[in-house]
Amino acid sequence: MTAFEIRKVDFNPSAVKVWSNRDQRHSNWPVVYLLDDADTGTLPVGTTPRSDVYVGESINAAARMRQHFDAPEKSHLRNIRVVIDSTFNKSVCLDLESFLIRMLAGDGSHRVLNRNDGIVEAAYYDRDLYRENFREVFEELRRDGIFTRSIPEIENSDLFKLSPFKALSQDQAVAVEGILEGLFADLEAGNDSTIVVQGDPGTGKTVVGIYMLKLIVDIAGSVPTDDLDGDSLFSDFFAPGYRELLTGLKIGMVVPQQSLRDSIKKVFQRTPGLHPGMVMTAFEVGSAEQDFDVLIVDESHRLNQRANQPSGMQNAKFKEITETLFGWDDVSKTQLDWIRAKSTHQIFLLDAAQSVRPADVPAELLSGLVREATHTGRHFPLMSQMRVKAGSDYVSYVRRVLGTPIEAGEPNRTTVQSFDPYDLKLFDSLEDMRAAIRARDSEVGLARLLAGYAWAWKTKRDKTAFDIELDGCQLRWNSTQTDWIASPNSLDEVGSIHTVQGYDLNYAGVIIGPDLRFDPVAGRLYIDRASYFDKKGKENNGVSGKKYTDDDLLRFICNIYVVLLTRGILGTYVYVADPALRHYLRAYIPPAT
Repeated sequence: MTAFEIRKVDFNPSAVKVWSNRDQRHSNWPVVYLLDDADTGTLPVGTTPRSDVYVGESINAAARMRQHFDAPEKSHLRNIRVVIDSTFNKSVCLDLESFLIRMLAGDGSHRVLNRNDGIVEAAYYDRDLYRENFREVFEELRRDGIFTRSIPEIENSDLFKLSPFKALSQDQAVAVEGILEGLFADLEAGNDSTIVVQGDPGTGKTVVGIYMLKLIVDIAGSVPTDDLDGDSLFSDFFAPGYRELLTGLKIGMVVPQQSLRDSIKKVFQRTPGLHPGMVMTAFEVGSAEQDFDVLIVDESHRLNQRANQPSGMQNAKFKEITETLFGWDDVSKTQLDWIRAKSTHQIFLLDAAQSVRPADVPAELLSGLVREATHTGRHFPLMSQMRVKAGSDYVSYVRRVLGTPIEAGEPNRTTVQSFDPYDLKLFDSLEDMRAAIRARDSEVGLARLLAGYAWAWKTKRDKTAFDIELDGCQLRWNSTQTDWIASPNSLDEVGSIHTVQGYDLNYAGVIIGPDLRFDPVAGRLYIDRASYFDKKGKENNGVSGKKYTDDDLLRFICNIYVVLLTRGILGTYVYVADPALRHYLRAYIPPAT
């Protein structure tokens, strides 16, 4: 493939006029360009970006620059870099534009000024060859100071994984288009609406939610003079009629889990049109002075029902919000009810099989949501596996292996499957698995140990103690709840369900603790309550008078391990504390050699 060139010119009319006459390809050839306002384009990793960047593609770069000169929001930009290659065509340029936008958003050294009008994975001739070339373009721009981190470093970051500029899969794109069409129809008709996006772990529910919020904000903030690519997937929605329907709407995103919520806030801090205040807890929504027009609810299965909350203050707040919204302390009301009472339109992202605590919204309420959305044509399933390279079959396989308890003496009829080249292994030695995770981390990064909540959290009060002592290993739980995966000590620690749900890893080393066991005589899984240390995970609901049986807890604990076993993009390593369960799993997970 022929070599590309990156040509630089000052972002001003006179410089572009001179530049445009030097080569006919400056005004008649498909190119990709970057505009920025920085002297060097660099910024230390971890700091808030002070410079802006815009990425575009055009068949007439000189004319496109003249349009940018007339845009007030780009008047402060100073530099142009144009990527020219004699083999480029429209499809290649759209793909390179998408690639650079995603990399810049993940790098975090600039604010990306682009609107979110439809980045979707598309096939074209020789795409793989061109994408190898994209890496060379990236490296040259990195040498020029535009990027501060390598591609693997960027791809392992939360800024990249939670970016609103992610390229959508086909079923994600279909869902977003359907959601927009339904939302606009309901806005125009003045109807309330409930939309459900449903999918297994790794199908990109959170990505769809963040993408949707950015897209709605961009449509609302667009102006008639905006120049949008008519070939982009969602360009038709940037029409005046749609924009008017969104004018003045109050929009927010509800994220029940603290760690994921804080990570998303960091992304919103760096994204024009979004701000951290848009990301809320259910308590913040319930007590807000104003109602919301549109609420996007991530991890909806982690919303709470009325139960003993982690603090007395939250118990009082739960009662107060319910009384304010419904006129009396109706203990049957959940945070799901709060959100529906406080908003006209809701977009719920959910997977009921990821409910991991008794205080989570009951599965029957989530099923009711799905039925309602299906009946109104507002149900959107996500099928494509975006995280685990083993594909969607892996998730269903894990769920079957750790699924419904089988009858006494009846063999598990799960068909043994191979997921090569996915790196799935069962270890007989925890120390060996720990060493393997360290090796994978040194190779590709983001390899971490995870475990079920089968040990007390001693280090919460005694930092010199060890929480997990097993098979000759001494380990500690995660020392932080916020952004643990990227924290300095994470490779030496073990993450719990509450620090990793919603996140991706390259490799997950999962310790299945003594809370989950196998009875070889009865041929069934069972739980050991004494070895399950999440107090809120096994607490009866005194408010509703509901007591949780061992079968109830078995469902929650199996859900926890399914979540942990589906975090790894490239591989999952497993160590099992209970010898009988380890023997049972040998039939379904290849041994480490």
